[in-house]
Amino acid sequence: MTDKWYELRDPEKIDSPALLVYKQRAKENIERAIQEVGSPDRLRPHVKTNKSIEACRLMMDAGIKKFKGATIAEVEMLVLAGANDILLAYQPVGPKIDRLLSLIQKYPEIKFHCLTDHESAAGAMDLKAKEAGSKLSVYIDLNAGTNRTGIAPGPAAMGLFEVLVQKKNLQVRGFHLYDGHLRNPVFEIRKSECDEGFAPIALMREELEKSYGYSLEIIAGGTTTFPIHAARERVTCGPGTFIYWDDGYGFGLPEQEFQRAALVMSRVISLPAENLVCVDLGHKAIASENPIENRVRFLNATDLTPISQSEEHLVLQTSPDHSYRIGDVLYGVPYHICPTVALHQEAVVVENGEQVAVWKTISRDRRIEF
Repeated sequence: MTDKWYELRDPEKIDSPALLVYKQRAKENIERAIQEVGSPDRLRPHVKTNKSIEACRLMMDAGIKKFKGATIAEVEMLVLAGANDILLAYQPVGPKIDRLLSLIQKYPEIKFHCLTDHESAAGAMDLKAKEAGSKLSVYIDLNAGTNRTGIAPGPAAMGLFEVLVQKKNLQVRGFHLYDGHLRNPVFEIRKSECDEGFAPIALMREELEKSYGYSLEIIAGGTTTFPIHAARERVTCGPGTFIYWDDGYGFGLPEQEFQRAALVMSRVISLPAENLVCVDLGHKAIASENPIENRVRFLNATDLTPISQSEEHLVLQTSPDHSYRIGDVLYGVPYHICPTVALHQEAVVVENGEQVAVWKTISRDRRIEF
């Protein structure tokens, strides 16, 4: 084994750019997440990060039974993986309702759920469920400050709850909230903000449970806040990035000790000027929504500064007396792993420096035929 955990013994067997997944590290990250929340029963991981059947089965092997995805394809992938409790963490609109109901009818042994945050959307879901002769299990999606989706906790959400309980084809399970906007690198500040945001939600649940006699589950927190929510009673946590980790969270959440378990492998393909190196890591191979300095960090090349990127190329600046040669292999940590995974058709799985498998990134598609 090499003295560097990420190096392949024979990189010439793998074309680049490539997504590499280090299986043992991923397994250790799963165990760390379970330790963080205390039990696999308190996790409902988001599969948007890994997008592969095999990675989901790693989590199942560790005892995790509940999952969530953002697309119907991710739900379909979880069906293929053998999951039996699946949340579509999205409000289905239009044909998505029909696709979800089709899965419910085809797999009656599986518990399916979805989100809703508006009376009109819930009405459409109720009507289509009635036409299909089914029921939809729903969680009210709360806007905890991210201002992306959801309804405000308090009177607005309670009003929606009262509407939903009157719908004969909808069954209200509880609340879902994602507070990923809370990213302060100082944990104490982030915790204070998280606790402040959760207080009215806890009060709302207490009031509704007293009024209706329901036991309402709360699914709370992405990667930035799930360890905080884990300390609360009757809260299930829904992080996703933990399985592979990345530099965005690695540097932004210093208190979390997950390992980088997925890298992008690239090669030097050109030396266009004496102080420039070009590698095959363009927009199509690594998430590029962040500024160019926050896209990739090479583990075995710390003297390269990215200056431009296009679809198939990443140009880096270095000193004129550099020693890089065409064909050199570079191992990079993505700043944002989730959309990076979605750019790759497959992941090369590595153990002890050797390729041991290939995992299809099956749910990067919008539809899986099965």
